[in-house]
Amino acid sequence: MKLQRKTRLRAVALGALAVSGALVLTACGSDDNSGGTGGSTGGGSTKAAGNIKCDGKGQLLASGSSAQKNAMDLWVKNFTAACKDIQVNYKPTGSGAGIQEFLAGKTAFAGSDSALKPEETAKSKEMFKGGQGIDLPMVGGPIAIGYNVPGVDNLVLDADTLAKIFDGKIEKWNDEAIAKLNKDAKLPDLKIQAFHRSDESGTTDNFTKYLKAAAEKSWPYEPAKAWAAKGGQSADGSSGVASQVKQTSGAISYFELSYATANSIKTVKLNTGAAAPVEATPDNASKAIAEARITGSGADLALKLNYATKAEGAYPITLVTYEIVGDKGNKPETLAATKSFLTYIASQDGQAVLKDLGYAPLPAEIATKVRESIANLS
Repeated sequence: MKLQRKTRLRAVALGALAVSGALVLTACGSDDNSGGTGGSTGGGSTKAAGNIKCDGKGQLLASGSSAQKNAMDLWVKNFTAACKDIQVNYKPTGSGAGIQEFLAGKTAFAGSDSALKPEETAKSKEMFKGGQGIDLPMVGGPIAIGYNVPGVDNLVLDADTLAKIFDGKIEKWNDEAIAKLNKDAKLPDLKIQAFHRSDESGTTDNFTKYLKAAAEKSWPYEPAKAWAAKGGQSADGSSGVASQVKQTSGAISYFELSYATANSIKTVKLNTGAAAPVEATPDNASKAIAEARITGSGADLALKLNYATKAEGAYPITLVTYEIVGDKGNKPETLAATKSFLTYIASQDGQAVLKDLGYAPLPAEIATKVRESIANLS
């Protein structure tokens, strides 16, 4: 059935998604800005290698979100092994920097965990004569709430309580609001140590979008990549806040699920209003992504996540990473290679390898739309 824009997507079964070690979503921001991924050159082009069709040749430059770095590493490895005439260099410089380079004409596409802003879309029209930059969702995953409370192995919180914790309104772990959600837990008389990101981050952006949507009365700040609330403590990158949670009694913070897995940090289950509290898992994040609405027009597939979802098993604090590319007016010298690479990563094969990294592949209906948009790039 054809997907209608601005209507809720039907739930799509995505299968079991196992988290593998520390490889889920690497934090977008300053966590990993050290370099790029590359492939070798050689051989012939404009041919199919396995299920990968190799068109174009030369170097394909891209940059942006480090949230998708682990996926990009694997995609580039697979693609360049098949397509010897194309070298792909993706630098995980962060979403903001990636968009800036893209809008300056320095890269063929950008990775971003937030869709283009209206002013960025307007600027892209100056670059792509007769066209514009478009958002193509490519991969997603959950943002976990990690905590360190001695003696508490199973903790349930809701959006309102989380908002008050991160805004300094709830200061002790045995607060009545937390106790009501955890009647069987032995909550200590321990000061809450709430940590947030000190750097600008798409993780912060998505976490605060959840707080604003699901607990608007208790979260008066506008969602943004920079932390807006007063008080609390900060650390650089998801690795930094995760480290603080691991070593600080009473600590709580938000970071990609991989950091909780790698550091054996316990994670909060969310009371969303569903029949049972929802755990942070890739499978549960996929259920939330399937609830999203497409808000872009034409070939643009920007999504609006339903952060206030009450759907059974849907984990609402979820990150979606986009590839941003021009729909028309692309540079002819890189267009073929760009379409070839994007076609692979959006393909069934390209999406399937994400499961081994703990990422959430695209729901089927969204993936179909993404492939159509890529096929029509010109």
